[in-house]
Amino acid sequence: MRFAIKTRPEHQTWAQMRDVWLAADEIDLFESAWNWDHFYPLSGDTTGPNVEGWTMLAAMGQATRRIRIGCQVTGMIYRHPAVLANMAATVDIISEGRLEIGLGAGWNQQECDAYGIALPPLKERMDRFDEGVEVIVRLLSDTTTTFDGQYLHLTDARCEPKPVQRPHPPVTIGGRGRKRTLRTAARWAQQWNAITADPGEWASLKQTLVEHCQSLGRDPAEITCSVNVRVDPDQGPGPAVETAAAYRDAGADLAIMNLPHGAPPDVLGPLAEALRPLA
Repeated sequence: MRFAIKTRPEHQTWAQMRDVWLAADEIDLFESAWNWDHFYPLSGDTTGPNVEGWTMLAAMGQATRRIRIGCQVTGMIYRHPAVLANMAATVDIISEGRLEIGLGAGWNQQECDAYGIALPPLKERMDRFDEGVEVIVRLLSDTTTTFDGQYLHLTDARCEPKPVQRPHPPVTIGGRGRKRTLRTAARWAQQWNAITADPGEWASLKQTLVEHCQSLGRDPAEITCSVNVRVDPDQGPGPAVETAAAYRDAGADLAIMNLPHGAPPDVLGPLAEALRPLA
């Protein structure tokens, strides 16, 4: 099993998160570090602070030197996919080829209502998501992109400069929808993340992903299957390690250790040592 960290950018400062990512950058067990794409906190006081994810990634790409970086996951509803493709190319260049592009359809009604962002019904949202993923991949990969979808229309569109990683930075699809999300992951993703699910449910979702891959003629081994494991600051690393082991036994490739907000950098050393026997 491989390991990563995630800092939820709510209720903490940029400096706190930067110091944690810098510490993770020095620990070879952790292959990647992730944030999220929200504008309001999801826990505690929703009027509290929450750092924006993609500008944070650009800064982290400059501050760190080794660890891969990603947003788990970007809400497609918040930015036009062509704009997001240009953002991703730039962050990949800043990080010298260490970006993971996390993508999801979006779901947060509170944020959409507050900002006047449309949150379409689920079917339309998934239709838009499918078009958006394809547009992003093509813009990052091809010299020009012409696309005439139901919702997106591009004509000889360019995304320059191209990212360092070719044909494009790896795509992570986040979500649990068996019919649409997992099929999109089977078609486009280099990593799939279920966000939250117990090991039994997660294994069932992975089997659905495998079936979609088979129907599309794709080798499921090409897709890293990842899980999120929450680290409880009051219990030490033990329970998180046990949970990671259960996911490993269920077939997970990558455990992303979700750190409590405000966790100091020195929690990472003991956590890494406790996880190493699973690596």
